[in-house]
Amino acid sequence: MMCEDHPGPGGQESAAPEFPALLEDSAEDLYEHAPCGYLSTLLDGTIAKINATLLGWLGYERDDVVGRRRFADLFTVGGRIYHETHFAPLLRMQGELGGVAFELKAADGTRLPVLVTSTVKTGTDGQAQLIRTTIFDARDRRAYEQELLRAREEAERERDRVQRLARTLQQTLLPPALAEVPGVQVAAYYHPASADEVGGDFYDLFPLTGDTWGFFLGDVSGKGAAAAVVTSLARYTLRAAAVLDPDPAIVLDRLNTVLHHEYRGPDPRYCTVIQGHLRPGDGGAAVTLATGGHPPALLIRADGTSTFLPVPGGQLVGALPRARFAAVDVFLTPGDTLLLYTDGLTEARTQGRVRYSEEQLQEHLTGLAPTTAPAVIAAVTGLLAGFGDGVEDDTALLALSIPFPGGDRS
Repeated sequence: MMCEDHPGPGGQESAAPEFPALLEDSAEDLYEHAPCGYLSTLLDGTIAKINATLLGWLGYERDDVVGRRRFADLFTVGGRIYHETHFAPLLRMQGELGGVAFELKAADGTRLPVLVTSTVKTGTDGQAQLIRTTIFDARDRRAYEQELLRAREEAERERDRVQRLARTLQQTLLPPALAEVPGVQVAAYYHPASADEVGGDFYDLFPLTGDTWGFFLGDVSGKGAAAAVVTSLARYTLRAAAVLDPDPAIVLDRLNTVLHHEYRGPDPRYCTVIQGHLRPGDGGAAVTLATGGHPPALLIRADGTSTFLPVPGGQLVGALPRARFAAVDVFLTPGDTLLLYTDGLTEARTQGRVRYSEEQLQEHLTGLAPTTAPAVIAAVTGLLAGFGDGVEDDTALLALSIPFPGGDRS
């Protein structure tokens, strides 16, 4: 066995620490200069003992507080009220209470955020004798919490700014009001899937020459500012082209030319659109529609029948240099309603991840017949609200209907 005075292996003296030397501090010294505050109070709160650490934090002399002040006297006004109405009663009931945030008031009037833990000391007979309290300096924690709060508030302000910008920009991409068409009821709705991003869905209804009105509804690929630029270009191109020639197929062809020319580089942009015009007369309205890669319009007849209007051709607008578009004619009579919608509706998810189908939409709305444009829009907005977060894309709706003479008729 190797003696303590002998060198260790390799001829070097042992470097083992002398633990008794590390424990020379007295218990009193450990109490006085602990890295936290200690105090003991009588049951009425009078301070009986306090360590130097806490006195240093508060700037008091020992004689200023021992036997002269109660623990509650060290709190701010709000802290004193909370201590007397909540902390002290709970401590008496439970025997200990820990990690409660308070603010102490130092001798110079400054405030010291702390965490307080108190324990009731009982005698052998089980009777309470005094209260022992440990106090931790929470200034760093408070500063950290305040920094987190400032960061959170700044993030919320930034999000509010982004949402206001998105709403404002979205409003510029939609008509402030739809044109009034004699003998035709019209209604529209826009449902944003996100408050933070501008969507690419759009619609409009506007007068052309004579007794003809143009309308369209579409969906630009993508979201955000880039999609908003394409949406704006598509809207104004469609309106201008319809004024030159109201034929919906020709209007879509001109939009296709513009989009393909502007976005044929590494970031191609395209959209799906239904373009049409209507001419009221003969107790109803003649409608001509052309589609460019868009979901078909739903026609709900007054007699309770319905159909998705098939339109031949109808390729994506802007994707090909020479896309094909064709038109279809339909006549709306009293009680008939025509619904145009974007695929945010028919791609919504219900019951988890089940997609809401076109057939379900047709069945739901056909049950309303005979109906009106406002009633159909109200029914679809109710569907969207019921889907909740299952609506993953923006949805635009536009409905046209012919009222019965003298009012609606069921």
